[in-house]
Amino acid sequence: METASGAGWLGHDEAMPLLLADRACLASPLRLHTYDELRMSGADPSSREWRRIRKGVYVERGPFERLQPWIRYAVRVHALLKARPDAVLCLESAAVVHGVPLFGETKDVHIYDPNRAKSWRHDDVSIHASADERVIVEVGGIRVTSLADTVSDLARVVAPAQALAMADAVISPAQGGMLRLDELRRCGADQQNRRGLIRRHWVWRNADARSESPGESVSRAVILWSGFEPPVLQHAFCYEGQNDRTDFYFPSCRAVGESDGWGKYDLDDAAAAERHLRDEKIREDRLRRNGHPMARWTLGEAWKIDPMCLALVQAGVRRVEPANLPFLSTLRRTPRQLPAHRRSPERATPAPSI
Repeated sequence: METASGAGWLGHDEAMPLLLADRACLASPLRLHTYDELRMSGADPSSREWRRIRKGVYVERGPFERLQPWIRYAVRVHALLKARPDAVLCLESAAVVHGVPLFGETKDVHIYDPNRAKSWRHDDVSIHASADERVIVEVGGIRVTSLADTVSDLARVVAPAQALAMADAVISPAQGGMLRLDELRRCGADQQNRRGLIRRHWVWRNADARSESPGESVSRAVILWSGFEPPVLQHAFCYEGQNDRTDFYFPSCRAVGESDGWGKYDLDDAAAAERHLRDEKIREDRLRRNGHPMARWTLGEAWKIDPMCLALVQAGVRRVEPANLPFLSTLRRTPRQLPAHRRSPERATPAPSI
């Protein structure tokens, strides 16, 4: 099995809040300063203390560089809005406002311009034209493409496992999603732009409102692509007077799979984390006593493929078909994300229509 490098994934993304409403960034996570404001306060914008996010907009360098990748991206999106408050955000930039889960730090800030004939990209801003109309809504005073349009557009262009996590999130009651899968399927069904339709069809076929975290969604994609038997989601067992619900259940071998992370253990609250870890150990022992081998993995291990597959094999989960190597290879490709070391801004280039 070929292993993904994980270059586009950063483990501390697992600390992203679970609910869409808690993930949504309606204001910059860091204070944004204009050039004039800094000079008036006696600060030197050219010093190492400050980082220019875009022309005329600065943040404190240290706090910015310590942020989680998806929060750094939110700062960059709001820096664009400070310069262009009338902009209509789309794709990952609209996802920031809607609370749709993102992975890593997206390379570009994306704007939808319904009046533009051609798409264009300059530095880290992509301005998208489209022959297909999008619904524009306001969220917290910010103009964005609708939630359904945003996820439908993303499902055509981001890696399929990420797209599945996005689609699951907006239809999952456990994640605060309020859309229905048939709403997503109808959205964009008659679009003239045929780019990415096969990828989006795969996402719609596999989206599941029972998924309770982005980590579960990515894990489910890797399970299917690795050839394991399809799991039952959120299966509940009643043993010893307790009701235990599991992320994944594999009926043929009675194994249980658990995707850890995404705030499950309240790691920012030491007492709550200790209590949850103790309860989880008791729960796991109870399931083992009643004949259920256990497999555990983190989102990072799912992204790397082999560690999660090893945990499943050791728990007795069978492969029922060959691995889908083309789909597994998409876990390594992250062209829409910044690498670990930011590249220099690129010159103006055409951007794809949406």
